[in-house]
Amino acid sequence: MSEQNSDPGAAAGSITGQIRLERIYLKDASFESPGTPEVFGEEWKPELNVDIAARTNSGPNGLFEVVLSTTVRAKRTNGKTAYIVETQQAGLFHVQGIVGEVLQRALGTVCPTTLFPYLRESVDALVVRGGFPPLHLAPVNFEALYRQAVAQQKTHAEAGEQTKSVSPDAVKH
Repeated sequence: MSEQNSDPGAAAGSITGQIRLERIYLKDASFESPGTPEVFGEEWKPELNVDIAARTNSGPNGLFEVVLSTTVRAKRTNGKTAYIVETQQAGLFHVQGIVGEVLQRALGTVCPTTLFPYLRESVDALVVRGGFPPLHLAPVNFEALYRQAVAQQKTHAEAGEQTKSVSPDAVKH
């Protein structure tokens, strides 16, 4: 995968340079179904809870491992767990010519977006092999999630600065 921008007047914050996918791999996967075989006799109307997170590990020579983790919990109508699927879909990306905040944005948006279809397939395959109907995870807007995370970090940083600027005598009761 490569995103290039040779226009020096391009919009601020655009990704320039190259991101090349070297390898995609399943780092970890688990499936638990504590309610079997009883769950198979019930009407299938699960309540799903899906958590997705991404993390990055830097390596040598411009290599970055991006790991997209998910936990899916399906609860039965009686509140008991039907199944839990946990996966870590990873990719090894070679990055050239991208640094600083633009690099962080690329690692937080472009790379997870690339990995997500593989994560979806891994989750679906585990659910089907567990004897349940297919599970197709809805698309995720990693750009919006990244902007939200940056805004939260900024808010926390500003709150931390405000707390630090208050004198110790002012907070004593």
